[in-house]
Amino acid sequence: MGRLIEELDYRATDMGPLVLRRRWVAAIDADVIEVILGEEHLMSSLFTVGETELAVRGLAAAGSGPLRVLVGGLGLGYTARAALADDRVTSVDVVDALAPVIEWHEAGLVPLGESLGQEPRCHLKLGDFFGWFDAPRAPADRYDVVLLDIDHSPRNLLHPDHARFYADAGLRRLRDGIADGGVFAMWSDEGPDAAFIALLEAVFARVRAEVVAFDNPLTGGASTCTIYICKKAVNRDKS
Repeated sequence: MGRLIEELDYRATDMGPLVLRRRWVAAIDADVIEVILGEEHLMSSLFTVGETELAVRGLAAAGSGPLRVLVGGLGLGYTARAALADDRVTSVDVVDALAPVIEWHEAGLVPLGESLGQEPRCHLKLGDFFGWFDAPRAPADRYDVVLLDIDHSPRNLLHPDHARFYADAGLRRLRDGIADGGVFAMWSDEGPDAAFIALLEAVFARVRAEVVAFDNPLTGGASTCTIYICKKAVNRDKS
């Protein structure tokens, strides 16, 4: 079994101390990899269904392709990996505000090893997802699918500055950076939020919230997360 907790890396960041650690979990008699930011538990290799389903369900709502994908939040990389498994996807840009997270992937410290860095369609970029669409994007530079997994929910944010995104103006800037008929999908650790759904419906043509259930070996039962899936209208007036 070895040590119960092994710190693989520790970095000071503007958002607080960032830790990558390996922890032995008695419920599964195995080690898991976790990402901790300050007091926030960001990611665990024990729970990856939500990350994967974000890509699977978001891409299921997209067109026939080819598809240019943006992932907000690298984490342990399961959303990006699931997107790359779709043959329609020609490129995946993954934006993360924390340089150490990108470095962990490049060094192979995460469960997926260096696999994302070895994939020519995948590009890991250091940047602020919430400011990614502040400047208007030309039609050729718009994304077909945008997948977001950074904050815990639209109300439970990792940083107060993120709040500007979850408002009408922020969501409209995002929509304008998506190709006609494109998709925005977002993970949330909480149940469907009626107020947030109403906000999305004012911006996108079609919106739905899908609850995803998955086994939780820590409780012996099931846990859930929510995937919001939004479709941008097709502009038929090209004049």
